[in-house]
Amino acid sequence: MKLLTNRFWQAAILLLALGLLYTLGLLPHPHEALMGVGFAGATVLGGNAVTYADWAKRLDPDGNVATIIELLSQTNEIMDDMLLVQSNGPTSHKTTVRTGLPQGTWRLLNYGVPNGKSTTAQVVDTMGNLETYSVIDKDIADLNGNTAEFRLSEDMPFLEGMNQQMAETLFYGNTSTNPERFMGLSPRYNSVSTATAQTANNVIDAGGTGSTNASLWLVTWGPNSCHGIFPKGKIAGLQHKDMGEWPVADANGNTYQAYRTHFKWELGLTVRDWRYLVRVANIDVTLLSGGNAANLINAMIRAVHRVPTTPRRVSTEQRTDAPNGGQMSMGRMAFYANRTLRTYLDIQAVNKTNVLLRLEEWDGMPVTTFRGIPIRTCDQLLSTEARLV
Repeated sequence: MKLLTNRFWQAAILLLALGLLYTLGLLPHPHEALMGVGFAGATVLGGNAVTYADWAKRLDPDGNVATIIELLSQTNEIMDDMLLVQSNGPTSHKTTVRTGLPQGTWRLLNYGVPNGKSTTAQVVDTMGNLETYSVIDKDIADLNGNTAEFRLSEDMPFLEGMNQQMAETLFYGNTSTNPERFMGLSPRYNSVSTATAQTANNVIDAGGTGSTNASLWLVTWGPNSCHGIFPKGKIAGLQHKDMGEWPVADANGNTYQAYRTHFKWELGLTVRDWRYLVRVANIDVTLLSGGNAANLINAMIRAVHRVPTTPRRVSTEQRTDAPNGGQMSMGRMAFYANRTLRTYLDIQAVNKTNVLLRLEEWDGMPVTTFRGIPIRTCDQLLSTEARLV
């Protein structure tokens, strides 16, 4: 007992001495001291590896994992709205569209008529595989005994980052330049000239001529219009799997124990009927507050009338002359705009002379609507788009 008491007082005196030396600036901070001793790989790792400096920055004054303010988070409500359908192939989705109608012949008496037929074409949409791993040194994650909480603080930004990547690809993905991704909306509606592309019939030019333009999208989500696709026989959505403890190599090829988390998201986009999507392009955001601003209300009216059939409160076109009346469960409509355009539209919504924009509830949340169509925010939509011609 006397020996234990002596050792206690010796340790207490040593701690007091160390504290005094630290106060006088003669010793480094304990977190800084940890950076150079005790753990292989702590000083050579960097870039994609979590270091002791990262660990120290995530602790609050009580030594617990701090609440992190996510300054890089965004709002991309298109990810909440998109309909997902299992693809009809393992790596792609095939859609058959009508490209030509048969024509009848005006028959004279005693003369016959030729046979006719319609023509079809098949469109194939592919999917992309977004995948990554989170790797944390086991000894770093286990410090202070907050292993699960610390790993969660590192895994959450992976979910946010991948969500932003998918939202960006939904609008701007182009398999011509990035074949590993999937084709987004913008490359499909990339011209205002009908001589260049058939989809130009559904691209409205708002008049912007520079490179400070934004786009406003009208999308009809439905099984026969537009929807997301995931591989046949696989799981839809972002998959998050705790791989547990694994040996991994550092930058020098040396091995250490680490916790690994696997993130995987397989997704694609198919536009089965291009007529049910409209792009209002060339909106110069620098002119929105002036007298030369694009008339977004008029552009939105034009947009809803480009769609073949709509709900009754949207326009008067509810049926077509197709055998089924055009009522093929075309789906749910929504406008998508970046935060700049949303702000401008919200200002217009409180204008007493406006009767088309309203503040309503949609899915239990307050939202600006245009003729009952919700206007949703997507921060991945740019305000630096080049002019479409």
